[in-house]
Amino acid sequence: MKIIFFLLLVFGLHSLVFAQDLEIIRRAGAIGKSVGAGSQRQDTIAFEHRKDDTLFLSYRYLDSTRRSTLDSSISDFDHYYSVPSYWQNLGNNGAAATALIYNSFAKPGWDAGFHSFDLYRFTTEGTKLYKTNRPFSMLAYQLASGKEQMIQVVHTQNPRPNVNFGFDYRLINAPGLFLNQNNNHNAWRLYGNYQGKRKRYNGTIILLGSNIRASQNGGIVNDSQLVDKNRKQRFAVDVNLGDINGYRPNPFVTSVKTGNIYKDFTFFLRQSYDLGKKDSIAINDSTTEYLFYPKLRFQHTFTFNKYSYRYLDVEADSTLYENWFAIRLPNANDTVVLNEKWQILSNDFSLLQFPDTKNTAEFFLAGATIQNIKGTLDSGNTNLHNIFVHAEYRNRTRNKKWDILAKGELYFNGYNAGDYGAYASLSRYFNKRWGYVNLFFNNVNRSPSFIFDPRSSFNLGNAGNFKKENIISFGATANNPFVQLGFTNYLITNYAYFEGNTKTAQFSKPINISRFSASTKLKLSKKINWYIEGALQLTDAAAPIKVPNIYTRNRLAFEGKFYKNLMLSTGLDVRYFTPYKAYGFSAVTGQFVTQDSVTIKNLPDVAAFLHFRIRGFAAYIRAENLNTVSTLNGFGFINNNFAAPHYPTPGLIIRVGIRWWFLN
Repeated sequence: MKIIFFLLLVFGLHSLVFAQDLEIIRRAGAIGKSVGAGSQRQDTIAFEHRKDDTLFLSYRYLDSTRRSTLDSSISDFDHYYSVPSYWQNLGNNGAAATALIYNSFAKPGWDAGFHSFDLYRFTTEGTKLYKTNRPFSMLAYQLASGKEQMIQVVHTQNPRPNVNFGFDYRLINAPGLFLNQNNNHNAWRLYGNYQGKRKRYNGTIILLGSNIRASQNGGIVNDSQLVDKNRKQRFAVDVNLGDINGYRPNPFVTSVKTGNIYKDFTFFLRQSYDLGKKDSIAINDSTTEYLFYPKLRFQHTFTFNKYSYRYLDVEADSTLYENWFAIRLPNANDTVVLNEKWQILSNDFSLLQFPDTKNTAEFFLAGATIQNIKGTLDSGNTNLHNIFVHAEYRNRTRNKKWDILAKGELYFNGYNAGDYGAYASLSRYFNKRWGYVNLFFNNVNRSPSFIFDPRSSFNLGNAGNFKKENIISFGATANNPFVQLGFTNYLITNYAYFEGNTKTAQFSKPINISRFSASTKLKLSKKINWYIEGALQLTDAAAPIKVPNIYTRNRLAFEGKFYKNLMLSTGLDVRYFTPYKAYGFSAVTGQFVTQDSVTIKNLPDVAAFLHFRIRGFAAYIRAENLNTVSTLNGFGFINNNFAAPHYPTPGLIIRVGIRWWFLN
């Protein structure tokens, strides 16, 4: 049905024509945001179109006043793939993933604690709210080794100048190269924005959902089997979990017999009404444009979230589950099921005041939120609540040289009582040559996620009542056309984590992490460019936070414009990080866990690529993991790197993809 839906959609858009030099990026900022500690990649858009093809297209994120245009570059594969290069999944698209560049989860308030698949979820915070004068669509399809496929659809339009709506859809179907590794993810999002004719009323609605189905094999039994001449077919390598008899990769098989099944749904509605100064401009004898300068805004935000977390093994090995997870089964091959469901209903009432009637990017905000939380657990039902207040001051000056932000929130009643967050940043833009400098500070005091609570279905007999975590971070970024620099320092107290497959723990000593990052583009010749990204991370070796000391990515590309409309980029993409004791993965809890026994020592990941774009059509072909080539026991790509202890990455992967942009 998914393939039929895709074909119908493609043929149903025959009336559209090509958009020009345009790209949609799923993630804002890519490496620049994580490695650069708050810096953002410069978004660009370039059009080469007929005179009648003029398109005005921009977007903003939900709580941002800054509008951005869309990136049209083709040199960076991060724009096309679901997992950024500075992240590491467990060896298959759609598998659990963790960041190689440390970035703390510094958020107060309620959190269930399941984040291993966050990369593949749509969120309200990541929703792009567009404004366009013409309907715009994007279709993308990717096919890779192992029968992997990925489909993306984006559409947005303004039927009226004051109304916008759109939808996003993404399918990831990756059977995997090893046993019990198949992933099938569906994510969808509907969104709309309306402004009244008199510009007093504003309404934003977002509906989104995700269905994540990830099989788990618990890693391979013996790493030496990877170079066994009799196991070059990776389905011959023994794994720890799941049915190992008869399973073969099939893109039409979406069921999970052993693994994680996560679902979520969000309904978001924000409405506001402004008081202020009205004005109007007569465009002609029959048309008048209404102007309005707000002074006071009444804002209500309603949010309903529904989450479901499930681990399933239909034919569990009783001995393995008792030894690994402390789960005793009454029968030798019984079924293991862990369930946890949450419904969160939030109502927020806020008041905004605008001191400068001509600058809506300067405002004071004060608000209060009531949050009702209902949980359905294996141990029974639970009802929780939170009441918190929040405030914010924002001033992006009219000349756009200064950007000041200060905000905070305090939970004074409920499950997360005593949690708070305080954030401040100061940015200064100088000019096109020197770019901008940003200073920031953040302090969060938060309750450990509910998965650390003894009531959680996934807290398998461990002690709870942990102290609140406290995270202090500060740093600076400098961003200009020549180089992007970043420094961030974290000081973390009472860090809560998993060690082993099920044991929860809390680190009593303060943990200090310092991160230095840099990225630049070196022009070696007219058409040869060298892109360099790197990060240095310093932390205590005894701390339970595990990241490599050095991360770097280098792209050497021959690129430029050829003939009239051909944009080309081809070369090598090399990623490397120093040896470190990478996190293990607990399939049952769905958590990355601290371990100190296995050190990951990988060769650099090497990929050859060819990307090109002709007007509104882009395509790419990549040969990844060339570093796995081996002549041991004959020629092959069997010298696998490891994503985590006993979780090998694939050998040679060939990816082919297209991306097509349409204008009405």
